[in-house]
Amino acid sequence: MSASLSRSTKRVAVLAVTLSTALVAAGCTSNDPATTPAASTQTSAGNAASDNDAPGKKVVIGFSGPAADHGWLGAINSAAQAEAKKHADVELKVAEGTNDASLQISQIETFINDKVDAIVLLPTDGAALTEVATKAMNAGIPVINVDREFSSPFAARATILGDNYGMGVSAGTYACKLVKDKNLSNPVIAEIAGIDSLPLTQDRSKGFADALKACGQTVDNRVAAEFTVESGEKQMSNLLQAAPKIDILWNHDDDQGVGVMAALDQANRHEMAFIGGAGSANAMRWIKDGKMVATVIYPPTQAADGIKLARLIAQGKGISDLVQVEVPRRIVLNAPVVTKDNVDQYLPLGFES
Repeated sequence: MSASLSRSTKRVAVLAVTLSTALVAAGCTSNDPATTPAASTQTSAGNAASDNDAPGKKVVIGFSGPAADHGWLGAINSAAQAEAKKHADVELKVAEGTNDASLQISQIETFINDKVDAIVLLPTDGAALTEVATKAMNAGIPVINVDREFSSPFAARATILGDNYGMGVSAGTYACKLVKDKNLSNPVIAEIAGIDSLPLTQDRSKGFADALKACGQTVDNRVAAEFTVESGEKQMSNLLQAAPKIDILWNHDDDQGVGVMAALDQANRHEMAFIGGAGSANAMRWIKDGKMVATVIYPPTQAADGIKLARLIAQGKGISDLVQVEVPRRIVLNAPVVTKDNVDQYLPLGFES
């Protein structure tokens, strides 16, 4: 995570257990009784395709996302564009990625003036983009809010989010499993957080601490980095000096984890079970190589899921797996743990740090 990203309320390759995959597996089918599983076909990936996947009414979707100055953010943008290309009935207008709220506001104003059918927006600052998003909604253009929430419920037709607290819970629950499986007595547990001033970091740390309580454990050593490779290496070096022995280490972000791993290699300290966060491809390769035990997903498909939802909403469709005939207003994606047992399933969707 870059310094510019630190102003966000952010965050990571995902997948079969997230709603993203559920939408694909379900084919984002409509609730029209004429659309039934019997009408589905199988795609090469093995997921069921439905009548909703066939071209329908042409829709124009405007997409505005952040500057791709971090591996996860680059994956967010590329996945959204790749998803749009899958649908012959979608024309995607892509604004230049930016961390400038004023520029992003002007981008949304342009989409409104162009009378697009829907807008998918990952705001550089949710509060700052609330007014213009509300303006789009008032103009009859549904807005799909991705990852960083607006400050008003009237600013979005649907909101799709990752689960920062859930990431911490997943990491802490897996750490408890390690304590039990390894029969660790008085284990030393360390944590390398992201930027402490961000709610997302606070949520991840709280989830981790809450989950550790379930097995009677606490964090013994904790430092905060800045979601960058450089800060990860610096803070891990400091932590290694303070803690001569670490049994379990959780690092909040796989991009800063590149620096964490560099510090571990330099100090030749690999005695701990290393858990990552976000779901980068390099972290998954480390899992395959035995240098990490796990990483926790923060889905980088959120904007791609937003494109799918925007298409459904603009075409007046819903999701067949729900009795409700319309797309939900709020969706929180899962934060699964990737280990050596399931890494091959997740690796193709991991983002490069």
